[in-house]
Amino acid sequence: MESRDLLDRSTAAARLSDGWQRPSETVTVGREAIAGRTVAAPVTATADVPAADFATMDGFAFRAEDPYPLTVVAAVAPADDAPPLGEREAVRVATGAPLPERADAVLPVEEATVTDGTLTGPALQSGTNRYPAGATASDGEVLFGVGTRLAPRHAALLADVGIDTVTVRRRLSVGVLATGTEIATGEQPDRDSELLANLVREWGHEPALLEPVADDDDAVRAAIEAAAADHDAVFTSGGTSAGAADFVRGVLADHDTLFSGVALRPGRPTTAALVDGTLVCALPGKPLAAHAAATLVARPALAGTDRLPTVSADPTCRVELPDAPVEYAVPVRLDDGRATPLGHEDSPFPLYGTRFAPGRVASSTRLTLTDSVVVTTDPLVPGTAVDVVPYEVVE
Repeated sequence: MESRDLLDRSTAAARLSDGWQRPSETVTVGREAIAGRTVAAPVTATADVPAADFATMDGFAFRAEDPYPLTVVAAVAPADDAPPLGEREAVRVATGAPLPERADAVLPVEEATVTDGTLTGPALQSGTNRYPAGATASDGEVLFGVGTRLAPRHAALLADVGIDTVTVRRRLSVGVLATGTEIATGEQPDRDSELLANLVREWGHEPALLEPVADDDDAVRAAIEAAAADHDAVFTSGGTSAGAADFVRGVLADHDTLFSGVALRPGRPTTAALVDGTLVCALPGKPLAAHAAATLVARPALAGTDRLPTVSADPTCRVELPDAPVEYAVPVRLDDGRATPLGHEDSPFPLYGTRFAPGRVASSTRLTLTDSVVVTTDPLVPGTAVDVVPYEVVE
């Protein structure tokens, strides 16, 4: 497979998303079931939240420009209505209590001195320990647009603004099909299917583990076309290279091919096509290659987002790259701003020397003990920071 024939990673990911007419059915779910779901209709606030300023800690509320001493005239709990407040007056407030209209600051109780109903303490700036009205949401504001992938933390915001249910895309059925005679006969374990099924589930969909298929052109064709007929999308593993037993590539070539190779190692033989309108993404059979291709290429189409947040880290050792002009996905362990390329000869698990070996890395299930990946075209050099993608971002 020549490098000039490969599609760059971002273009391949975009082609998967844009070339596939994803099923459009929607369902309504409660807040307790939003995690991993993709928003199908805008989620809009119907009122200002909060309706009034409130205190962010226990203390005393007053106007910051009023000089001490201040007269404490009332106490306010979260369920109370805020009383009126005159000049040089203060009210005692609990966390979450509404502030009087005139109050714009809260003095923490531990910094306050109250003697015979008179308050003194340090000077404050306007806004201190005050959460302003409408800061959480304003009436008519779109909180979540179509295509947003919801996370567990978003339930708190929905509860705060009084939204009980959300319209989301229905979960897709994704068939997961391993190919290879050695897998179909049980001579070797299927190291890919459960990995892929777990990714599919984390991305908010329902995986279906299919019976592995042996290396036979007719059998592979029948299995792929049956899976495409029964599911919304299909992941296959194995059979994507150019060997005599690699039939998957040939089957997809007879359908609406989206691409037949990605400039990414490991993950280069990844192929995708539409089989009677169903997205079939054929991944390499080596586990780390399948994982790299699934998370860095296929994820946007399934998870609904192409965001790839990174953190900066300093490599602990130098890693040279092969000469091919592609991106390399170098697994690393991230710790306190330092990235250790697990597999490097100086790492706790030596698998290659100073030169990255994508073929060996692709085969090693031990490298799943890493927690991040550096996607780069440049060598890793200690003292030169690299952008690291934590696996939790893409899994």
